[in-house]
Amino acid sequence: MALPVNNNVKLNILLCEDDENLGMLLREYVQAKGFSCDLYGDGEAGYKAFLKGRYDFCILDVMMPKKDGFTLASDIRSINQDIPIIFLTAKSLKEDVLEGFKIGGDDYITKPFSMEELLLRIEAILRRVKGNNGKDVSVYRFGSFVFDVKTQQLSRGDEVIKLTTKENDLLRLLCSHANDILERNFALKTIWADDNYFNARSMDVYITKLRKHLKSDPTLEIINIHGRGYKLVCGNIEVETK
Repeated sequence: MALPVNNNVKLNILLCEDDENLGMLLREYVQAKGFSCDLYGDGEAGYKAFLKGRYDFCILDVMMPKKDGFTLASDIRSINQDIPIIFLTAKSLKEDVLEGFKIGGDDYITKPFSMEELLLRIEAILRRVKGNNGKDVSVYRFGSFVFDVKTQQLSRGDEVIKLTTKENDLLRLLCSHANDILERNFALKTIWADDNYFNARSMDVYITKLRKHLKSDPTLEIINIHGRGYKLVCGNIEVETK
């Protein structure tokens, strides 16, 4: 599986995991996939390494000695607002998940998980970072479709669908989170500015409309992630920036 980067510089991952065996397995796996990776067994050591090193990505276990993952993430966010962070945890309580996102985490993986799942989530986040590197994404290409954000047009061959503003905004968010979870509350607050019941029902209607627009390509799917949101499953996605 190719990494979503086009240069010869390896991305450097800060991995903090107090389970020594799991940490070593994760480090070896991401290194085999083309990343550089430094492993630390507690949050305090991880924080010291972050201060001294140059990292592009953080994978942080939540339950660690000396400094837990949430505290470490807060400390990292006070220094770097943009670096991607994935939390690893054995806890699946909604409150813990929400806490992770409030702190500024980009994703949250509950143990046990597959290495492939972790890689997919890393790649999805990197695509978003790449697509938001100071330039606005104007065009997304996925499956057999071309989505022009500026003109609000979704094209497949000679067929052109003119999207409404809400359809356009929602599809843009789904594309920017392609193959990853678009959190329901985040979408509601971004597009409707409020996550109340009526706006939530309205968003469900627009999701249904987008599914109808995309149904001609069987390789594409917008799936519900129970209790969290939606995911646009589309394989590779390409972006053009203005």
